[in-house]
Amino acid sequence: MLHKLIDWYDKTVGVEPVSAHCDIPCKIYDPSAAQIAALSVLRFMDLIADVEKKGNLSVADQAELVRLTLQKEEHAEIAKHEIRVIWGDYIKQPHIDKYPDVHSLAHSIMMAGSACKQGLDRANGEKLLKLINEFAELFWATKDVSTFTATSPYPPNETVVYPKLN
Repeated sequence: MLHKLIDWYDKTVGVEPVSAHCDIPCKIYDPSAAQIAALSVLRFMDLIADVEKKGNLSVADQAELVRLTLQKEEHAEIAKHEIRVIWGDYIKQPHIDKYPDVHSLAHSIMMAGSACKQGLDRANGEKLLKLINEFAELFWATKDVSTFTATSPYPPNETVVYPKLN
């Protein structure tokens, strides 16, 4: 009902329809947010493991466990979202022609992110970061920017792909 009323108003007043092709301003894409989210997933998994080692958990420990688990799952979703935006909005046919595995890679990231949300196996977090690093390399290659790897300067001190910026 409301939709019909708005349509009627638009037609009566002469409002022109508009559309947008992406979520964010054009050319503002960077996989670093996904990489940081994946590092966070690993860090939360490590912190959860530390709480688990305590054995009998106090109420405060249980509350901490709930918060850490929530953050782990939220950051896994952030990682997935950031990759989906680049994959869906930035990757175009010329990129697909040059990097035909991009769809498979993005799908693998979605699956690894889901595995991180569903469980606590650190290997899933490592896989998520590895795949996102591969995606970052591919992404920067589409812009003719070379990359290098370095250990992140904060826990969990894992290897991350960075662009070589001049």
